[in-house]
Amino acid sequence: MNTETDSSVLNSDARSGWYTDVLIVGSGAAGLRAALAASENADVTLITKTTLKESNTLYAQGGIAVAMNVDDTVDLHVEDTCSAGCGLCDVGAVETMVSEGIPRVTELLDWGANFDWEGTLPRFTQEAAHSRRRIVHKGDATGRETTDVLVQRVLNTERIRVLSNAFAIDLLTNAESTQEKVQNTCYGVTAIVEDKLVRLYAKATILATGGLGRLYPCTSNPEVATGDGFAAAWRAGCEMIDMEFVQFHPTTLYLDGAPNFLISEAVRGEGGRLINIRGERFMEKYHKKGELAPRDVVSRAIQNEMFLTGFPCVYLDITHKPADFILERFPTISDTTKRYGLDINIDLIPVRPGAHFMMGGIRTNADTETNLKGLYACGEVACTGVHGANRLASNSLLECLVFGVRAGNNAAAYAASHTLQSPPSIQIPSNEEMTPGLDEDFIVAVKDAIRETLWENVGIERDGEGLEQTLDDLEEIGVEIDLCPYSPVSLQTTDVGLCETFNMLNVAWLITHAALVRMESRGGHYRADFPDQDDIDWLKRIIVTREDDPKIVDL
Repeated sequence: MNTETDSSVLNSDARSGWYTDVLIVGSGAAGLRAALAASENADVTLITKTTLKESNTLYAQGGIAVAMNVDDTVDLHVEDTCSAGCGLCDVGAVETMVSEGIPRVTELLDWGANFDWEGTLPRFTQEAAHSRRRIVHKGDATGRETTDVLVQRVLNTERIRVLSNAFAIDLLTNAESTQEKVQNTCYGVTAIVEDKLVRLYAKATILATGGLGRLYPCTSNPEVATGDGFAAAWRAGCEMIDMEFVQFHPTTLYLDGAPNFLISEAVRGEGGRLINIRGERFMEKYHKKGELAPRDVVSRAIQNEMFLTGFPCVYLDITHKPADFILERFPTISDTTKRYGLDINIDLIPVRPGAHFMMGGIRTNADTETNLKGLYACGEVACTGVHGANRLASNSLLECLVFGVRAGNNAAAYAASHTLQSPPSIQIPSNEEMTPGLDEDFIVAVKDAIRETLWENVGIERDGEGLEQTLDDLEEIGVEIDLCPYSPVSLQTTDVGLCETFNMLNVAWLITHAALVRMESRGGHYRADFPDQDDIDWLKRIIVTREDDPKIVDL
């Protein structure tokens, strides 16, 4: 049986490099599923920032959207996904995700996922913007159940080696030695392991590093989600696409002393009502679907109600449902809120929007290939176009399963036909040559400054003036810590906090720059100075690269 390990798996001279067929960075559902697929034909090393289970997947409550119910079809699921995506979905990629999602979920059930059942079928629930009840779930802890099943299978697979507490700083590429316009090749990563810089070489590399919610002060994401994969890919020359589309989940817990805990979409799907401080239901005046409107609509509606009432939150009411139903359907939410003195059987739940999901990311095709040879990406860090401008609820885990398998299979096939006879010569600095770390309190203050300017100007609503101000703010922050926020130069440091800060600056710049370019409102991107959706001029996508100005491309 495999075990989760630390740097003892590395060879004695770690600075000389560690070799594997397929290297996977990230241990959410996408990374775990990619590892399982790749291990069928290759030796795999999976590295994770902290522990094997810590990822956005672990905290996913709602479920997995899949067209398996008796009254559902692939076409209906595709239609709902594209409708939520506001015209920017890649329909072919959506069809791939939805159709291949059925065997992927069936496979997960066969592996022992203990989802809720009703007779001979999973118990499907309703969520916002879905036309059918198609969400399979395990109470409100679907992510934990999915993680447990995949982690156990990974640990039981001999060809997968797991390296925990390994922070990937940058991709290893041949960028410096190739001529302009020649496609670069990825050979693995430079990582921090036990306070040492090490090189992890691979024939094929898969980025599955998850999201970036921690760029904002209010988020449903765990502490590890600082956008590291987005930044490393961009610095290495990857094309980044749709970076202006950040999804804000309408309902995160707003309670003194409590974390920004996610209150699942499923609460509204099961009949939860949103009311303001005056006790008024308000969603009907914003959208015909009321509480089941798309997430961007609900988030903006809540923010507007907070503004109109002068109160810092609204309330979610599920008290009209039987107590037994609430306890069975939402045990995690019930237990968590009780720890902070709230009984959702009888009390209203104070909520406000928080950063939740990035629709954009590293541009890939449906085979998860990037514009760097040997580099694949899947899960939230990647962008195949399946989400368009706004992700449909519970499509995220489906995406991870489907494109995780595709990434693993394709990376293993690439590794089988390539060698690492002459990997690039990368100089690992000695301890004396390292960039010194910064004071921990100072790093915390810098991260907070990044978060505050994004929340103020690049949040649920943006405008040109605020976006320009944020670009200035980010440059000032970079100067303050002696780092330009869009510098491609790799850090030579073992200070993880400093690396995270650098990554946050990079990704904040990417989001802000793309948001400034798109002069319309669509899905998760709302410009108060361009409040209308413009299908004539802006049914397009924006690509940002390290070296070139943003490129606007047709669908």
